[in-house]
Amino acid sequence: MDTPDNWRKSSYSGAGDGNSCVEIANSPTHIAIRDSKTPTAATLTFPTEAFTPFLSALKNYSTVTDFARFRG
Repeated sequence: MDTPDNWRKSSYSGAGDGNSCVEIANSPTHIAIRDSKTPTAATLTFPTEAFTPFLSALKNYSTVTDFARFRG
């Protein structure tokens, strides 16, 4: 999943602050996300079937503070 052409930026990325977004890569069995500002840092990897529930859970949290509580 670390091949450069497999990673793509979020559709919300754009000029200015939009460059501070996430990138996603997928394979038939997993989906990975990483910070676009630090692509060599850690990634989150999910089995494909777990990614949609993860995104649904994030929609309930609108701030970084909320997300920190979500992570535990």
